[in-house]
Amino acid sequence: MDDTQLTIVIADDHPLFRGALRQALMGRIEARWLEADCATRLDTLLRQTSVDLVLLDLEMPDSHGYSTLIHLRSHHPAVPVVVISAHEDPNTISKALSYDCQGFIPKSFSPDQLTEAIQQVLDGDTYLPDNVAMLADCDAPMDDIGNRLADLTPQQYRVLQMFAEGMLNKQIAYDLGVSEATIKAHATAIFRKLGVRNRTQAVIALQGLEMAKKAL
Repeated sequence: MDDTQLTIVIADDHPLFRGALRQALMGRIEARWLEADCATRLDTLLRQTSVDLVLLDLEMPDSHGYSTLIHLRSHHPAVPVVVISAHEDPNTISKALSYDCQGFIPKSFSPDQLTEAIQQVLDGDTYLPDNVAMLADCDAPMDDIGNRLADLTPQQYRVLQMFAEGMLNKQIAYDLGVSEATIKAHATAIFRKLGVRNRTQAVIALQGLEMAKKAL
């Protein structure tokens, strides 16, 4: 592979949308196109591959609202993230900006608009639709749970996601190839960083990001 070629990841759980987006952009932007159908797969790609841009849907499996965006910006700060969403209201866009995305593109955009928006981000700018461009000056800080979630290590974040899936410590240990004692240690650290006392409260805190997004 040409070392100068861009690598762009389309992260969306709908294969038809991923395929359509990739097809629409392949002849317009020279890049190696990768796909992720869930937050876990996206995290794996970012750990294994040098990525130049992530096109992120906020509503993927094992992703609770803005949690994946928060995690990406905290642990992969050099990788630009553009949110591509069917939710086009100013509040959703403003919230995404407060979590430091580099652009927001409505799924209703035409291929020409998509190309222009993505190229603008690749050139180092932030992209917003014209009707909400004033939000680019928004400097709203992340809310408390967002800040706390950003402090989790990648492994702690994965364990928290598995808590949200209802998995037992034994199951998590098996899937991650570690001991139950290690999972308990992760749990203790997660509770401390999130300011909660148990798994239930931790999951509620995580789900709060999703609930906040749907309420907008």
